[in-house]
Amino acid sequence: MSHENVEIVRAAIEAFNRREWDAAFKDAAPGFEVDLSRAVGPVHGVFTLDQSQGLLRDFAESWESLRIEPHEFIDAGDHVVVPWTLEGRGRAGIEVVTRVTWVWTIRDRALQRVCVYQERDEAFEAAGVRRGG
Repeated sequence: MSHENVEIVRAAIEAFNRREWDAAFKDAAPGFEVDLSRAVGPVHGVFTLDQSQGLLRDFAESWESLRIEPHEFIDAGDHVVVPWTLEGRGRAGIEVVTRVTWVWTIRDRALQRVCVYQERDEAFEAAGVRRGG
């Protein structure tokens, strides 16, 4: 089942990169939420499915180009941990690169929650991932 969870997350990210919003949220549960309480920037809080869809569209529309490049997909049972780089070019030509780690929670083939972490170790701990060292 967990390989299937990785594929659900991969499909959502690929849809984001194509700016296909309905496809990005097609596997979201009715109670889906996005937790941006740890985000750096002007948007903070926990958002419902409807709020998340609007927030994502508004965010993407403010960029000339925007792309998520996943570094890896870490299978952690009901969680998939995805460290990634987001690369964007603003309408004024300013380029931005940011690296964060997201923890996606999937149950019964449905996206339940996604939470951003600024530090990989925090994300790994939240998902119960043990990293060798």
